[in-house]
Amino acid sequence: MFFELLGKASRSRARLGKLHTAHGVIDTPVYMPVGTQASVKALDPRELVEMGTQIILGNTYHLSLRPGMEIMGAAGGLHKFMNWPLPILTDSGGFQVFSLAKIRKVKPEGVEFRSHLDGSLLMLGPKESMSIQRQIGSDIAMVFDECPPHTASHREVRDAVDRSLRWAEECRTQPRADGQRVFGIVQGGKFEDLRARCAKELTSMDFDGYSIGGVSVGEPEPEMMKAVEFTEPHLPADKPRYAMGLGTPAQMVELIARGVDMFDCVLPTRVARNGTAYTRKGAIAIKGGFNKADFGPIEEGCECFACQRFSRAYLRHLLNVHEILGLRMLSVHNTHMYLKLMADVRSALAAGSFDEFREEFIAGYRPSARVLQARAQAETS
Repeated sequence: MFFELLGKASRSRARLGKLHTAHGVIDTPVYMPVGTQASVKALDPRELVEMGTQIILGNTYHLSLRPGMEIMGAAGGLHKFMNWPLPILTDSGGFQVFSLAKIRKVKPEGVEFRSHLDGSLLMLGPKESMSIQRQIGSDIAMVFDECPPHTASHREVRDAVDRSLRWAEECRTQPRADGQRVFGIVQGGKFEDLRARCAKELTSMDFDGYSIGGVSVGEPEPEMMKAVEFTEPHLPADKPRYAMGLGTPAQMVELIARGVDMFDCVLPTRVARNGTAYTRKGAIAIKGGFNKADFGPIEEGCECFACQRFSRAYLRHLLNVHEILGLRMLSVHNTHMYLKLMADVRSALAAGSFDEFREEFIAGYRPSARVLQARAQAETS
């Protein structure tokens, strides 16, 4: 059995489960640190394991360029190349169809890219993506899809869904690495009918799990939540659900309540490099002058290495003088915070108290000014 559903919340759609993979068992809900180029930025594998990381994410597009499949093959796959003993999930490269829109051309058989490194021509489609992921040897591979921008029209999104479904069927028939599982990706933008259709057609292909794609691509948060709500009822209960590229701590808790089991997000290490720390009460700008003489930890009660060893005042100093240790310690704290939050969610689900946990967490979480501004704009639009 690949996925075990162990329990559900009483007043929401939150689920407790286990994923069985070739490189270990994963407890869900789970956060997956992002190692796009075979490394989680600023963190080493020992730290990740000690924090409780169960699975990391790598990227097909970037790894196919550097180090390239010749080196990957010679190394014996990504696990051996980066000396990572636990499960790995690989994105298919489909997101680059969205993020590299200025240097690509969508064709029936896939996407023609101009490499962002040297401008050389690269063709990436279902066959190429699955071949690369097979050589990488990831435990979970994603189908190749097209992620349209959130501003796309119904017709544009419908065309992207049509292509994604054709490509998914082609991905399903490609050879896999030993023990490799493959997830389908539901597209459909903000349109309920397209989300429902895409989910239903993908589930008929009987993938090992299903992802909710095309979210967190610049749309307002209420629209993102709606896209998940449009999709989740059409996904099978006995397969894992993965919301791609999400999110903030509060967003993850809310999406767990909507039936999502798996998350990946670059935010913990990305915002750390800009001097921001995540806590149970919201985001904090450690560079702020109010921390200049604050000799307490980033977050009281946090057991991460950074909070156990260093003060806000010291970390602010490191960041302001551009010492690498500062951004490393914020990356340690933020990643630990995300992983601990998921562990606490799982404990609450096991105890039958997730719905109370959710209410308490959301009530105490203070969104950043940017999130509040986006919400206000969404409510008045």
